[in-house]
Amino acid sequence: MNWISKIFNKQNIFLFLLIGMVILAKVIPFHEAYNQYFNLAGFIDWGIAGIFLLYGLKLNLKEVIKDVSNWKLHLLIQSGTFIIFPLLALMFYPFLKDTPYYNIWLSVFFLASLPSTVSSSVVMVSIAKGNVTSAIFNASISGIIGIVMTPLWMSFFLTANAESGNQSEIIQQLLLKVLLPIILGILLNPILKKWVTKYANIISEFDRLIILLIVYESFSHAFIDEIFVAVPDLVFVALAFSVVFLFFATYHILKFVAEKLNFKPKDVITTTFCGSKKSLVHGSLFLLVLGIPDDQKVLFLLPVMIYHSFQLFYVSWLANKIAKRTEI
Repeated sequence: MNWISKIFNKQNIFLFLLIGMVILAKVIPFHEAYNQYFNLAGFIDWGIAGIFLLYGLKLNLKEVIKDVSNWKLHLLIQSGTFIIFPLLALMFYPFLKDTPYYNIWLSVFFLASLPSTVSSSVVMVSIAKGNVTSAIFNASISGIIGIVMTPLWMSFFLTANAESGNQSEIIQQLLLKVLLPIILGILLNPILKKWVTKYANIISEFDRLIILLIVYESFSHAFIDEIFVAVPDLVFVALAFSVVFLFFATYHILKFVAEKLNFKPKDVITTTFCGSKKSLVHGSLFLLVLGIPDDQKVLFLLPVMIYHSFQLFYVSWLANKIAKRTEI
């Protein structure tokens, strides 16, 4: 029975639901004509703003201020997320920029430029007996830094694409859907903190609902427009190999630097776990905010979904392994 409970835990069920959304999009894709009954795109737009509003409400400013002094740890983690990761992906740019595989590279670079995930970073660090307070701080601050860094990294490549949309419109969307809700959430934090704590489980389910709907909408467009017909199996293999390479390269670079800086074992765990994570939530949201063309959304979403699945399964195993080793 233990293996059944491990397979059907909360995180794994979400992965199964993601796969279910892809299958549903194939069997019953969402056509534009259905908007007269339910405006899915409009609901997702409001959902994006709602997620970031709740993100601001959940942000514990006291914990953030309390942990600021551990600046070397924070700097290394954020460097892993927003500098080491993108630079590793950029290494392959000269070889792929004028080839048919450029968009595949760009989708991987999109993954590399994303912020860290919040919930799984903290949970995995806690399981591995790392520095949980610093994990909370870095996971929280990563999303805020990502509002600037992700569009900044992507702007070097999306501006050359005429279909990627007007840059001023992208900035406007970021301000309205991301930054403004976060600021509003932070301002309302003292008033609604108890309410957020009380309904934390429901709030996390709302996050997952919006992600599932984004996946369903994106894959619906892909199946209706027959995008996958033009995507060979080699592309999926290349994406899987690329994201796994990025994870291990970043993980081991961060571990090497942390040990050279004489970090405590708890801080090494926090550095490697938080610095090597990428957020499916932010990936799904930035996919819409950055003006990625509809016919490329699935290609950009695939590396994020593959990475999300890999980091949950592998890092869960790794966290438990480290915890047992620590106990011994």
